Amino acid sequence: MNNFASIDKLTVRLRDDFNPNVDKPNNVILLFAHNGTGKTRLSMEFKNRAKKKGNSDTLYFNAFTEDLFSWDNDLENDTNRVLRLNSDSRFFNGFKELDIEEKIFTHLERYADFDFKIDYNNWQISFSRQITIKVNNRGKVEEKNETINNIKISRGEENIFIWCIFLSIYELVIDGDEAYSWVKYIYIDDPVSSLDENNVIAIATDLASIIKNGKDKVKTVISSHHSLFFNIMCNELRNLSHKRYFLHKTDTNGYTLQATDDTPFFHHVALLCELKAVVDSDAIKTYHFNTLRSILEKTSVFFGYHDFSDCISGIDDEVLYSRALNLLSHGKYSVYEPAEMNQDNKNLFKSVFNEFLTKYQFYLPELIAEEKAKSN
Repeated sequence: MNNFASIDKLTVRLRDDFNPNVDKPNNVILLFAHNGTGKTRLSMEFKNRAKKKGNSDTLYFNAFTEDLFSWDNDLENDTNRVLRLNSDSRFFNGFKELDIEEKIFTHLERYADFDFKIDYNNWQISFSRQITIKVNNRGKVEEKNETINNIKISRGEENIFIWCIFLSIYELVIDGDEAYSWVKYIYIDDPVSSLDENNVIAIATDLASIIKNGKDKVKTVISSHHSLFFNIMCNELRNLSHKRYFLHKTDTNGYTLQATDDTPFFHHVALLCELKAVVDSDAIKTYHFNTLRSILEKTSVFFGYHDFSDCISGIDDEVLYSRALNLLSHGKYSVYEPAEMNQDNKNLFKSVFNEFLTKYQFYLPELIAEEKAKSN
């Protein structure tokens, strides 16, 4: 576990992880971090690290990428709706000269059922969708395909489309296209926000395939708060030289980078490790009841229970514990403004937590590793 006083120092560490002079240089860095930790800011700092020296070496996908696209909804006529591109961005360097549309569509057809056309003169994209309608042909009902042009796609479809554009550019980087020859690093931050689990799985496996194809061409950093996506990436890239980290933000506005290289990474296990640490140190904050409640909810779903309180059924004081979790996890406790619990509530939290761990024998690898290190 490493501590960093600033995001700048954290960025230096991540770039050092790609050092080509070590025996086994890394191809990928995977970061798991909760929302609000500063993942987007970290991606921009990573990109700006080289830019401050007069060079650009990072192609990124994050919340700012979506800002390169804006809708013109044709408010006057409400017919010709298009998605406009910011052509000043280097993100679109290779669009006009290269066969980008075919690449985009190859990815898009896996996720969506609409079509698109890029107008390079006006730097805008129009969308269409084929639908099936029923027509009455001399008393006989028949189905007919009809294309609707200039549609506005949904927010989720737009996110998928922008992601497919990014994947296509990623492939151009791997192919060594001159328009993207400046790219040494790819930084991807939370690519699966607001997507259903089927698309999360598809996106993760497709991204892993591209990363493996370009392992010797470009280095990649991926940060996410989505545990399913993170686990799939860990599994898909297990045979590729990479680093896995759990990124925390400390109370002092610094950062902690916790390696998870030697064991499978699961979101609930990481949270349990955090809670065990705060229990042992007695540094229990009010919002930790929300975290514990979340773990019990996930556990109850896994076992098919009707309610999270079923996870602590059969233990002493189960009614008291259940009421406490209900009441204390409903407070407006923010992880960004942590407040210390009073001692009675701390003792109650410890009792619930320890009873839960006694009933469900979770393996907490990070803590076990630390205890072994102390004993040696």
